Amino acid sequence: MTAGTKAARTPGECGRRSCSSAIRAATSGFAPIPEEAALARPRHGSATVPRVVAGWILRRPETLTETEHLRLKAILVHCPELEALTGHVRSFGQMLTERQGERLPQWLDAVRRDNLPGLHTLAAGIDRDRDPVIAGLTLPWSSGVVEGHVNRIKMLKRQMFGRAGFNLPRKRVLLYG
Repeated sequence: MTAGTKAARTPGECGRRSCSSAIRAATSGFAPIPEEAALARPRHGSATVPRVVAGWILRRPETLTETEHLRLKAILVHCPELEALTGHVRSFGQMLTERQGERLPQWLDAVRRDNLPGLHTLAAGIDRDRDPVIAGLTLPWSSGVVEGHVNRIKMLKRQMFGRAGFNLPRKRVLLYG
C-alpha cells in the first residue's frame, strides 16, 4: 500500500484513523465552547476530542445536553462504523441495566453482522462463557461483596509484603474484616 492510497481513505472506511478523521472533520465546523476548548488540547492525562466523543457514546442518551447530542449526531453521520458501534454499545447497556440477558444471543448475532473487529473479539469472548454471562445479565444476585473482600485482602497483602511474618498481616485481616 502506498502513501497515496492511505491518504485517499474516506472517513467512512473501517479503521481507527478514519473514524478519528471523521470526528475531526465533523467537529471542525463547530465553535468550541469553553470546556471543550480545554479538552481539545492534547495534554498528558487530559481528554482529547475522541475521548469526549467516546464519553458521549457511553453515556445514556437522555443525559446528553442538546449541544452534545447534536455534535454526536454530526459525527455519526460521517462514520457509519461509529454509528453501528454506538447502537451496539447502547443496546448492550440497556441489556445490562434492565436485566435483559435473554436478548444476548440476538445482540451477538447483530454484532457479527457488522464489520467491527473490536466487537467481534468481545463477542467471541462472551460466546465462550455464554451461559454465565446470560445469568449475570439476568439474575439479581452479585458476587460484588465477596470480590470486594478479596480485593481488600490482596491490598493488605501487598502493603505488608516483606515487613513482618504471618502474624501481623493475619491480625490486620481479622481486625479490619
